Amino acid sequence: MEKCCKMEIQNLMQEIREDALNKMDRRPPQDLAPSWSGKDLLYSGKGNAIFIVLPTPGCAWAISGSGGCTMCSYVADSPLENVEPDLLVDIFKKAIGKHEITEKTVVKIFASGSFLNPDEIPRSARNEILKILKDETNVEEVVVESRPEFITEEVLKECCETLGNKIFEIGIGLETSNDYTREKKINKGFSRKDFEMAVDIIKNTELKCDVRAKAYIFVKPILTSEKDAVEEAVESAEYAESVGASRISFCPATIHKDTLMELLWRGGSYQPPWIWSIIEIIKRVRGTVKIPIIMDTAGFGSRRGPYNCKKCNSQLKSMIIESNLDQSIPEDIECECKNKWKSEIEFSNVTRSTTNLLRKK
Repeated sequence: MEKCCKMEIQNLMQEIREDALNKMDRRPPQDLAPSWSGKDLLYSGKGNAIFIVLPTPGCAWAISGSGGCTMCSYVADSPLENVEPDLLVDIFKKAIGKHEITEKTVVKIFASGSFLNPDEIPRSARNEILKILKDETNVEEVVVESRPEFITEEVLKECCETLGNKIFEIGIGLETSNDYTREKKINKGFSRKDFEMAVDIIKNTELKCDVRAKAYIFVKPILTSEKDAVEEAVESAEYAESVGASRISFCPATIHKDTLMELLWRGGSYQPPWIWSIIEIIKRVRGTVKIPIIMDTAGFGSRRGPYNCKKCNSQLKSMIIESNLDQSIPEDIECECKNKWKSEIEFSNVTRSTTNLLRKK
């Protein structure tokens, strides 16, 4: 049955991705470059973060024949064509110019894929962007994302030569320490060994800047019970720290359009995690893992995101945001929906309806 599900998932991913790409409305790159700012936790303490999304041709994995990851639709926010280096740099300058660069600032650059892939961010544009940030005295950290195959000694040395004496953090979508989950349920396209090799390159290459690895961990992939989602998230954080990650960012599931996760959700065979599960993960991980732990709260309390009930959603979300800044454990609160969560943790399991739905498609 597992082999059958694997084949069905791969086939569905290709169909879903092709259909989504075919019906996309093409937009100019300038319209696909949002930016925002807010409070954040730097390695040196509380500070300010500027978030910038750069328009690229799209994640190389997502637009490949693989269909990409089962929960991700970020490719829908890409122009799906090459963007000239000068235009990318100009977009970056205009985006960062909208925000005040105060003391203790981190700049986080997202590209719906890999910042270190020259087919997504041309080398000349990448170096010019890093050079701009080098000259910003108040920028302490620069954070980017990349799949492990694009993390090489050569690329890191070039980035550090350009960026200078700042922290350069590379986020890698590990998602889980479980290879079966990552390959079969998420369709990530790389193994735990690939992650370990990338972290090893980051930790052991002699560089002129402080390069660090961040692990993104996904909470509750498809075909995963609530209980298993909690256990796997905790195990994955402990694993990421053990192999050399300097920071962990948890990404609780939110339903993206035109994904396999959305298909299962619409069919009643998937629900995002309870916020109670997120609280449980924070409690357990902050008790055992010593590196900074950040819990993303995007989509909390919405129909497509982590959800408890209307009485406690907002309060718990605020508590988690604050706990990200001071690395505390959210205090216990009581709500009638907590008993429902406890029951699901104790009794829930992946149902046959999921497999049946896959077979019908």
